[in-house]
Amino acid sequence: MNDTTANTNNDTATDKTVLEQTQETVTAAVQTATEAVTSAFGSTVEAAKNNPVAAAAIAAGAAAAVAGAAFGVSKLLEADAKPKTASKTNSKKS
Repeated sequence: MNDTTANTNNDTATDKTVLEQTQETVTAAVQTATEAVTSAFGSTVEAAKNNPVAAAAIAAGAAAAVAGAAFGVSKLLEADAKPKTASKTNSKKS
């Protein structure tokens, strides 16, 4: 085996090791995030069961915020869609 082949094999082994480490790190991060979201969801459901009126008020507030944002975006898009007209000057004939 020549030096080039040995270096290539070493580089490939190193790349696989780095890839495996990255995959393990990502898998652990996804698992941690999944556990956190599951826990938060469970806590939210429990809080909603204990305080249904508050949960309904929060849901209504969130829906109003989303509706307001959607309305604002629609107005911005509507304004962008209108053709811009040149400003008219009021020139008087003498």
